[in-house]
Amino acid sequence: MLYCASGLWRSSCLFRLCLGLIAFCFVGELLLAAEHPVPESPLWLTYSGGEGPGKGRHIILIAAEQEYRSEYSMPMLAKLLSKHHGFDCTVLFSLNSRNEVDPTQKIRWEDKTVSHSIPGLEHLKSCDLLIVFSRLLSLPPEQLQHIYEYLDAGKPVIGIRTANHGFLDFQYRKDGKRVDFGEQVLGGSFRSHHGRWQQDSTRGMIVQENREHPILRGVQDIWGTSDVYRTYPEGGHLPEGCLPLVDGQPLMGRKSDDAPNPDLIALPVAWVRTWTGNKGLTARVFHVTMGSAQDFKSEGLRRMTVNAAYWCLQMDGQIVGDSCMDIVGDYSPPESGFDYRRLMIVPRLPEFYR
Repeated sequence: MLYCASGLWRSSCLFRLCLGLIAFCFVGELLLAAEHPVPESPLWLTYSGGEGPGKGRHIILIAAEQEYRSEYSMPMLAKLLSKHHGFDCTVLFSLNSRNEVDPTQKIRWEDKTVSHSIPGLEHLKSCDLLIVFSRLLSLPPEQLQHIYEYLDAGKPVIGIRTANHGFLDFQYRKDGKRVDFGEQVLGGSFRSHHGRWQQDSTRGMIVQENREHPILRGVQDIWGTSDVYRTYPEGGHLPEGCLPLVDGQPLMGRKSDDAPNPDLIALPVAWVRTWTGNKGLTARVFHVTMGSAQDFKSEGLRRMTVNAAYWCLQMDGQIVGDSCMDIVGDYSPPESGFDYRRLMIVPRLPEFYR
């Protein structure tokens, strides 16, 4: 009886210990989830950062365009930034009236009644960095106001591809004059396709005189299937204050080893600058005009963009040339384009893209 009682006592202690460990793990997971600065919602995606240089910093990524499959690439970047680099990340989308991510929504140039919506923009107030990939959006004034306030807050911005023509009816003013988000914040607006739209691809070439810039640390190869944008008039140059990092050479086809187009010069596709809003606070800005979901299969483009996040947050000294840029999970985005039926692009809930 003594042996049995002793055995039962030990079993009871072991059982209680197991329960305690389970409870500890459960509470730990809840606490970890609670640490993310944005509450979970079916309207957006949140990714809690692990250990890494970005621990305690929060990045908001906006996926809100109709052509380049940002609904795939921005969650991919968010997972990479959170898992490998420690940043808390939130992905906001342009949603339709059924709260679905809907790249097939028209723009106001096609339908004057169209209005877009990005739920969650109010969280810009507390984030540390905005990565924006939008195209020709018509947002309600109360949502645009959150962007205006962010621009005044002295916090950094990364603009990807169509972000330089990301908004219609953009009414932000500085010194009484209306500000063009692409031209004056990012450093250049889309003027034309420099080459053959959806036929060329782009070979990124590091600007040698600026090769020591921290954003280019470890960047060795950049190639993507999107074409080069012209952001300034022929014979011109980037606006004063822009530092070019990468030029894009149009190729004759959509393979990485295609020959350069002999009739087209290379134009800047990535640069940095600063922006100062109405409150006199200055922020770092990085703009890259490459960036389709297919382009982000290039480790060089991923590394440059992640390095830019560090640089924008003034974490230059923590940029490591061989840091992990591996894609987390499956990444098989559809091709770019507006042929939604062929590409099987349909409205989907945000959770689909997690």
